[in-house]
Parts: sequence; structure tokens; C-alpha cells
Amino acid sequence: MTSATEQQRAGLLYGIGAYGMWGLVPLFWPLLKPSGAIEILAHRMVWSLALVGLVLLVLRRWGWVRELLGQPRKLGLISLAATVITVNWGLYIWSVNSGHVVEASLGYFINPLVTIALGVLILKERLRPAQWAAVATGFAAVVVLTVGYGRPPWISLVLAFSFATYGFVKKKVNIGGLESLAAETAIQFLPALGFLLWLGSQGDATFGAEGAGHAALLAATGVVTAIPLICFGAAAIRIPLSTIGLLQYLAPVFQFLLGILYFHEAMPPERWAGFALVWLALSLLTWDALRTARTNRIRAATAARAAAAQAAEAAAPAPTAEATPSVR
Repeated sequence: MTSATEQQRAGLLYGIGAYGMWGLVPLFWPLLKPSGAIEILAHRMVWSLALVGLVLLVLRRWGWVRELLGQPRKLGLISLAATVITVNWGLYIWSVNSGHVVEASLGYFINPLVTIALGVLILKERLRPAQWAAVATGFAAVVVLTVGYGRPPWISLVLAFSFATYGFVKKKVNIGGLESLAAETAIQFLPALGFLLWLGSQGDATFGAEGAGHAALLAATGVVTAIPLICFGAAAIRIPLSTIGLLQYLAPVFQFLLGILYFHEAMPPERWAGFALVWLALSLLTWDALRTARTNRIRAATAARAAAAQAAEAAAPAPTAEATPSVR
């Protein structure tokens, strides 16, 4: 039997693998040129469904399909998730292949702040002071970056809001990662396939026209999509959510470093200032999350000890009263 420590170690490795692959994926999309972003996106949808369908076939996990088809509300939510992740995927591919890797990485840095904002606006959640400070600092960062770019950082904002919405909808749907990806890509499949067929009929498709190697790379978009998600699913069931929350910063850190060191994108002082504010906001969030988790653990342990003491006291036999000698 695998010990809890080994399970957590494996989960940590799976998590690092998932976010590491997501962080290094900007190296992959340029390899697909001269394919355009929409063509790459369409191939990603088609080949992702093919790969995930094969995995589900091997695992014989098809019972969820009938259950899902019988729930129109859940099916509608998955359609919404498929729509927003299509926007996210397409914009991310375009931004990487258009020289905006750093701005794209910013979107995933500010995603936690947007998620918190959605919680306040939609779920009417109450924030702790540190969370309010983080959100305010994040807003200030967007203002500074707007001045630095000479425009709002729209790529970052669209990526952040689309991914935060995707996460929010996925939480409502509450089905497994593989099953969810299969359902989403099934919804995307026919429009994507139709676009590829139309592109081929116009003579503009690059699949096959650029050689077998290029065709293989386009087919590999399914692997690039599914493998990190499978690793993420394996990590999520083995390590605490707080650890997942910390690991999620690996992806934008890798993307940011690639944008600076590999793609040599410009970083004038005002952009450094904006990013510094974002990192300050994330530091506040991380500190607050760790402090809250520690406090909750202490409270839970105290409550457990108190409950155990009460149970032991209740189970203990009552003392026998000594006989009082009669007075004559």
C-alpha cells in the first residue's frame, strides 16, 4: 500500500509537471508556423477530442455521457465553458506567435485576482483585509501597465477574465478533468472540423502542405493539451488545494522568463513597475492564504482534541458512591 507521504510526493511531481508544461508551451506554438492561430486552434480542438476519446475508451469511462445528456443545465454550462476556453486558447496562441508572450503571462499572473473579483461580484463573497489590499494593488498594476503600454493590457485582461470564468463554470459543472475536456472538445469539434475542411477547400490549409513533420506537429496539439491536464488531475487528488494554489504561479513565471530571455521582448521601466505591483498583490494573497490555512488547521486540531476529550469523559464509568454508615 502506498503511504500518504509517497502519494503527496507523487502529487507534487504531477503538479510541477502540469504547470511546468503549461509554462513551457510558448516554445511549441511558434513551431506550427506558417499555420495561423485559428487553424492551430481548430487542430487543437480536433486532436484533443481524438486523444481524450481514446483514453476514455481504454479506461472504459463512458457512463457519464448518458448522465450529462440528461441534464440540460449542466450541458449548457459545459457549452459556456467550451466557448470561453476557445477564446482563451485562441488568443493565447495568437499572442505567443505575435510576440506578446510577456503580456500573455501577465494574464495568468492576475487570474487569481480576477477570480476573487468574480467571487465578490457574482457570489457576494466577503473578502479579508489582505485580499482587498491585493485586489486594490492589482488594479493599480493595471493602471500602471496601461500607461506603460499606451493602451489597456487587453491581452492580459481577456486571458485572465476568460480563464477565471472558465474555472468558475467548471466548478459549477463539477465533473472530472478528462470527462470535462472530452465534453468541451466534443462541442468544439464540429465547428473546428468544419473550419478546417473549409480552409482546405480554399487551398489555404497547411496540414499536409508543409510536409509530414508539420502535420505531425499539428496533430501533437492534442497531446500538448491533454497531457498537462491529466497530470493536473493526478496532482489535484493527491495534494492540498493550497499547494495547487502555489504551484499555479509556475506557469506564468516560466512564460514571463521565456518572453524576456528567449523571445527578447522589451521590458521598459514602467512595465517592470506594473509587474512588480502584480507580484506584490500575489504575495499578499499567498501570505493571507497560508496564514488562513494555518489558523484553520489549528482550530480544527483544537476542536478535535476537545471532542476526543468529551467522548472519553462520556465513555468513562461513573464513580461508585460509597455507602454512608447509618446513624443509630
